[in-house]
Amino acid sequence: MIAAAGAAFAVGIGVALAWKYRRRPDPDEIERKRRSYINHVGRIAEGRVTDLVELPAQTSSNKRFGIFASRASKPAASGRRLVCYSYSISGVTYETAQDITGLAKRVLVEQMVSGQLASVKYDPSNPVNSILIADDWSGIQ
Repeated sequence: MIAAAGAAFAVGIGVALAWKYRRRPDPDEIERKRRSYINHVGRIAEGRVTDLVELPAQTSSNKRFGIFASRASKPAASGRRLVCYSYSISGVTYETAQDITGLAKRVLVEQMVSGQLASVKYDPSNPVNSILIADDWSGIQ
């Protein structure tokens, strides 16, 4: 009986540690999955590019403390590029932005201008969720 309780305790500790230190997806991976989903289920609407924003590189830090703390903050490799755009669905106008940092091969950023027409893919069940560029699709003409 004591051995079974000890084994159950050890398994519980193992599960708790595995859950605490499991690999969490990074923001780029989450964004890639979101783009893929919208590209798969999305409908197309007419939109318009409103702005192109370049954000400077930031440092990232890990919020763990004590013996589990990791290395000091390290700067990101480069800044982020955001393309701001707007589109209308059923009389509602949406204005949003998409991080296109890893998608430079899909579109020539130098040719994008404010006011340019574009095709926007959006989730029909949640029209706020949209993309302008995906890994294998681009709404920029």
